[in-house]
Amino acid sequence: MAREKMQILICGGTSCSDKQSEALADNLKLELEANALENDIKVVRSGCFGLCNLGPVVKIVPGDVMYVKVTPDDAREIVSEHIMKGNKVERLLYKDPSGKTKSAEKELSVYKKQLRIVLRNCGIIDPENIEEAIAHDAYEALGKVLTEMKPLEVIKIIKDSGLRGRGGGGFPTGLKWEIAYKNKSDEKFVVCNADEGDPGAFMDRSVLEGDPHAILEAMAICGYSIEAHKGLIYIRAEYPLAVARLKTAISQAREYGLLGKDIMGTGFDFDIDIRYGAGAFVCGEETALIHSMEGMRGEPTVKPPFPAESGFMGKPTNVNNVETFACISPIILKGASWFSATGTEKSKGTKVFALAGKINNVGLIEVPMGTTLREVIFEIGGGIRKGKKFKAAQTGGPSGGCLTEKHLDTPIDFDNLTAAGSMMGSGGLIVMDEDDCMVSVAKFFLEFTVEESCGKCSPCRIGNKRLHELLEHITKGKGTLADLDRLKNMSYVIKDTSLCGLGQSSPNPVLSTLENFRDEYEAHVTVKKCPAGKCKDLMEYFIIAANCVGCTACARVCPVGAITGERKEPHFINPSICIKCGACMEKCKFDAIIIQ
Repeated sequence: MAREKMQILICGGTSCSDKQSEALADNLKLELEANALENDIKVVRSGCFGLCNLGPVVKIVPGDVMYVKVTPDDAREIVSEHIMKGNKVERLLYKDPSGKTKSAEKELSVYKKQLRIVLRNCGIIDPENIEEAIAHDAYEALGKVLTEMKPLEVIKIIKDSGLRGRGGGGFPTGLKWEIAYKNKSDEKFVVCNADEGDPGAFMDRSVLEGDPHAILEAMAICGYSIEAHKGLIYIRAEYPLAVARLKTAISQAREYGLLGKDIMGTGFDFDIDIRYGAGAFVCGEETALIHSMEGMRGEPTVKPPFPAESGFMGKPTNVNNVETFACISPIILKGASWFSATGTEKSKGTKVFALAGKINNVGLIEVPMGTTLREVIFEIGGGIRKGKKFKAAQTGGPSGGCLTEKHLDTPIDFDNLTAAGSMMGSGGLIVMDEDDCMVSVAKFFLEFTVEESCGKCSPCRIGNKRLHELLEHITKGKGTLADLDRLKNMSYVIKDTSLCGLGQSSPNPVLSTLENFRDEYEAHVTVKKCPAGKCKDLMEYFIIAANCVGCTACARVCPVGAITGERKEPHFINPSICIKCGACMEKCKFDAIIIQ
């Protein structure tokens, strides 16, 4: 009986790989072979589908049926029921937050308002097969540029598109290329910044894992446009899967004559090498990144000169991040007006976000600029977990600020986020609910910044340490109202005097939480209470005598013996001994233990 040819696409990104997606792929192949279907149906480990908390994700085409949380043991049922009989495996289908089952990708709310330009091939192609990439238009834009266009014509299209750098700064990409082009030199470089270090951010990693040829092609186009012949990808060694797929893609592109000497017979030479970072957050700043590639300490330097004037090895260098480069080929093929038709007046195109925190659909999304925070969190993100109340969203990672309920209908773009006291950053978006303490959130990001500061300038090295110490005092109940003023004043001094973007933006979480949640700060310093019940030094566990039946369960699990009482009699917690681990509350079945 003739069967329509199918593909079984399996998410092969880092998250799903950690959940045995490779073993799942192997088991599916074995089941297909056992049923003599291996020639009719192809099993492909693709890039990220975006549903990172529901992996491994399997998509069967045609039909676009999606299965979530699939294990290697599910392979037999998928083949025997879906492939052989045409019956969907109901227990593996996606269920939305309301509990309704969805099967086709188009039915899932997480995809309905997305527009995939950067992620256009992620979850669709085999990232380790250049022929699949070519079948989806890879290197077509490069061919058009090399055979039909002059460098300044390419630069004009990028300028006209309105594309701004997606690494956080939002500098116009075409203008950046133009500056590098005008700085004449015997040697120039194109650098791809793949060193994303924001907590909760994994946008660039997912693009490199799912569509590496898109970045190689864009770098070659940039090289032709600015008259450079060498490209360097700076990527943290903590991304082994992305590195492996980049190496495979570079090797394949060289083999096909798409990198190296005389590309496509046009006389243009361009090749790409990989440089590794050690995971330093400050190396996301372009001058620190360049110094790291040169074998020096990853420390920023004062600008000017900018890298476009004097960058890698003192030569003109253009630096863009992964997401920026991923936009280039579609702009060349479809035109500047096509790209600029999406987005807002000053922020064109789309933006990729990594949704994390207290949200139902944790994962990767791509939406048009101007999409509101409400749409991202409650429609695409599926709302807050366990029906809790939304409290805040941190955009821009440790460099950004907290947006609150009053910002939910703010269109997300570069300028609106800045006006709201936050920033776009590279695209991390961490959602918090009513149980989160905003003082602790600010302290968490300051801890990260203190750890990641290169220490070159005093405002960042010393100032952020002092900020963190003040927050420590406040969360321990030792702060005063005067400390709140000190936090604010010191934050502005650090912003105004730090050398690079890390220090200049590091106080943003403090300033935004002070602005939007001052009542929480005041509760910590006046009544010495944490409204969210998260700051251990301000918590006290208490047993309600009327609810306690004396079962002794809480006393048995207390690791320090802080709970006393006779069997069948109300128990008591000694606050001077209690370490506030919460074990007693978890064990109690009678709601007798509360936090005061």
